Amino acid sequence: MPEAFLVTARPDLQRARVEWLDALGGERRLSALTVEAYERDTRQFLQFLTGHCGGAPGVADIRELRPADLRAFLASRRASGAGARTLGRGLAGVRSFLRFLERRGLVNAAAASALKAPRAPRGLPKPLTAVDARKVVSGSAQLAEEPWIAARNAAVLTLLYGSGLRIAEALALTGADFAGIEQAALRVTGKGGKTRLVPVLPVTCEAVKEYRRLCPYHLGTDGPLFRGARGGALQPAIIQREMKRMRSALNLPETATPHALRHSFATHLLARGGDLRAIQELLGHASLSTTQVYTGVDTARLMEIYDAAHPRA
Repeated sequence: MPEAFLVTARPDLQRARVEWLDALGGERRLSALTVEAYERDTRQFLQFLTGHCGGAPGVADIRELRPADLRAFLASRRASGAGARTLGRGLAGVRSFLRFLERRGLVNAAAASALKAPRAPRGLPKPLTAVDARKVVSGSAQLAEEPWIAARNAAVLTLLYGSGLRIAEALALTGADFAGIEQAALRVTGKGGKTRLVPVLPVTCEAVKEYRRLCPYHLGTDGPLFRGARGGALQPAIIQREMKRMRSALNLPETATPHALRHSFATHLLARGGDLRAIQELLGHASLSTTQVYTGVDTARLMEIYDAAHPRA
């Protein structure tokens, strides 16, 4: 993986870090967003060590690290405004890197393993209401001036809500994935390279069909299904920016993001009697406990209704 940023470290540690990042995206098949986050977290860690150790760190400096050094790193990140969730992810990235070095026989990762990550408050997902979700995926609600771009945005958002996809999963689809217009299911590759089958609603098929009809670029079987304005692969930031514009135009809450459509998919299924285990499979969650957070959303919604409707509430 090529280095996109200047990293303050000695050559031996820089080489090891590049090999680790390559292994994350190759052997371990972590998502591009996860690799990007780990790259950023370890870059910040090495920048901290440069000041902490009095110079660019090398493998020998990593070998001498103690839990107190890692606690000092977390303290510096907290002082710069990082929250518990960010600190926990940062520590996970550093641990992964140190364990990689340990497997190479270069360091002992015991210091990182002994350190506990800050406990992050567990917030509930914030789904859209069914009415707002329908507004977002409606073709008529899209703000793009080019008809094919409006159709593209509608198709992507309909996939997020109708099939519960992550935005990266939707944008990774190829022309071959939607070879059959009337298909009832779609095989997608999620986190960790795991594949799963997700439902494809007729309205989703129609949205994709309309986008393909209007798209000015050739959508071959091997290329990306969703294209940017210049014909390249569509980037997540484009859809996120369009969603931000729609929040203002449709008077939606600030929590209305592309990922909130995935939350809405799970929450609305659960509210209509969907089986939790089945929803876990549809979302591609490795653990049922991850999916169980949506039961808290449904409970919170019921309590809001109770508080608003009960005469003595």
